[in-house]
Amino acid sequence: MMYLLKYLCVLLLAVGWQCDCHCIVAAADDFEYYLTGDASDVRPSRTEGALMLSGGGGSVDDAFRWFLQKAGNHGSDRPDIVVLKVSDRSEPTADTFGEYLHQKIGGCDSVEVIVFNTRNAASHLKVLDIIRNADGIYLGGGKQFLYVDYWKGTPVQEAIHAHVRSGKPLGGSSAGLAVLGEFCYTAHITARLTSSQAMQNPFDKSITLEKDFLHLDLTRGVLTDTHFTQRARLGRLITFVSRMQADSQPNEKHPVVGIGIDERTTLCVEANGHAHVLSGIPDGRAWFVIPEKNPEVIRAGDPLTIRDVKVVCAGSGSEVDLLKRVVSKAATEMTVSVMNGDLSTSP
Repeated sequence: MMYLLKYLCVLLLAVGWQCDCHCIVAAADDFEYYLTGDASDVRPSRTEGALMLSGGGGSVDDAFRWFLQKAGNHGSDRPDIVVLKVSDRSEPTADTFGEYLHQKIGGCDSVEVIVFNTRNAASHLKVLDIIRNADGIYLGGGKQFLYVDYWKGTPVQEAIHAHVRSGKPLGGSSAGLAVLGEFCYTAHITARLTSSQAMQNPFDKSITLEKDFLHLDLTRGVLTDTHFTQRARLGRLITFVSRMQADSQPNEKHPVVGIGIDERTTLCVEANGHAHVLSGIPDGRAWFVIPEKNPEVIRAGDPLTIRDVKVVCAGSGSEVDLLKRVVSKAATEMTVSVMNGDLSTSP
């Protein structure tokens, strides 16, 4: 029976039909497809550009309600949401978004989840058709280097850019957040790089950085990091930003800034760059790492030295202008230095 259902879903996808069910499709093993709801192409009357930056470790219900509103949940309109994930097939995959968004959060006609198992899927015509018809796109977790390996230089990369240009929301959590900046830590070697390791050698082979993947106006000059407070990642984000300062040409309009997001916390960014924090934990923060000076010592094999890095934390009552790098009503502000690979903080 399961074989027949899977065969039917493959057939429906192949001919371009949608079914009002929850099913899985495999297309030549390149991707898996899950559908919850009715994905008939009925366009909402209005969508809004927005960026949903989530730190991982659990979803924030109110943040997804905000995201669905940006995707067109107004009055009787209900958007179609597409969730994109990547997998190297070393672990089993499953749809963790369909029931959550369609049943628990509500406000959408359908949730389509595509799990990319190979780079070939990024050129599959039906995959591209689904992405182009999305009212909102969300990047799930996983391994961030696979997003780059599978999508860079492919039609999927351009389809995401076109989605954003058309005034529709884009979001990501954990690994999906990690790739939303102009610069990103790809974690090709390890996703568990510690702050201490990074500060002791900013050019360690495990610090794999990408600066030519997604190009989004709202995150020009931005490098994101995830699970921030919970995994003590301030030192490594300062290291990443220092590397980008050293590796990139100076840009007065978009200087390099790091944004770290705590678990179960989301920075909701409007199309004009104004943003606010929503969190499912009492002290969930979005951390802005803004260097005031260039690094004094940043050489392969030597510990990092950089002084007077401005760190501003936005909380639930804060107001953020991402484009101007301004946080009003900050939850915390401090100045941080890294001296010979050691982190020190002053109020």
